[in-house]
Amino acid sequence: MDKRKIMLINIDSKIPNLALKKIEKYHLDSGNEVIWDFPLMRNKVDKIYVSCIFTKNRDKCKEWEGVSEIGGSGYNLKINLPIEIEKVKPKINIGFATRGCIRKCPFCIVPEKEGKIRIEGDLYDIWDGKSKNVVFLDNNILGLKKHFYMICRQAQKENITIEFNQGLDIRLLDIDIAKELKKTKLSELWFAWDNMEDEQIVLKGIDILKKAGIKSFRFYVLVGFNTTLEEDLYRFRKLKTISTDRKLNIRPYCMRYETCKDKKEYIRLAEWVNMPWAFMKIDYEDWNK
Repeated sequence: MDKRKIMLINIDSKIPNLALKKIEKYHLDSGNEVIWDFPLMRNKVDKIYVSCIFTKNRDKCKEWEGVSEIGGSGYNLKINLPIEIEKVKPKINIGFATRGCIRKCPFCIVPEKEGKIRIEGDLYDIWDGKSKNVVFLDNNILGLKKHFYMICRQAQKENITIEFNQGLDIRLLDIDIAKELKKTKLSELWFAWDNMEDEQIVLKGIDILKKAGIKSFRFYVLVGFNTTLEEDLYRFRKLKTISTDRKLNIRPYCMRYETCKDKKEYIRLAEWVNMPWAFMKIDYEDWNK
């Protein structure tokens, strides 16, 4: 069979695009040539794959419609990779141990895109055997507690640092999980406080982390979805107060829901929260003058 030329177009992903890396490995293993992000070659290749992660960039896909295979959560949630490509496991030190989620949060596309939680693989399906760092993109790995423990213990055995990039569900946290995290090398430890009604659960989780000896962690805080600006400020100030009073290093990250991203007050809110020096030393009212 003649070698085919395959072009991959990464519209917007700043981290390694897992779908495109699967496609790349599949075609390289098949003996084909793979070209990345070279639109001038569009008429000189046999097949083009395009990936768009964010809906704000969907219009950038228009020029590729009709001449390529287009997918990604920013383009169409219903489009999936062919089975023979989906099962490919590129060892690029970033990927999934589980897919799907036990939750059905109204602001999240995961239930529609990935469905119920299931095991995808383990550390050795992702790790290249050399890197000292591996990033997991799982949406809720604590939903499969035994698999979470296995991943941590694999990382401990290999003495590598891992990150659960999408955060861990603090509603599922217990002291045993916290102790396992304490034994594991973590580049960042992320949780989320998305709902006002979860305040007591969040406070309990912070207490569990402190009891386990974990004193530095981060919180994604969703704003502008079903909360007011006052409620958003309350959550940030609460985390700031807890961090100071309990001598912890809690760093929140302001995540603006898509409908408020262009609103001035939310732009200023994100600027304030996401710069630690400003957040810790200046109050929002003074920052927003």
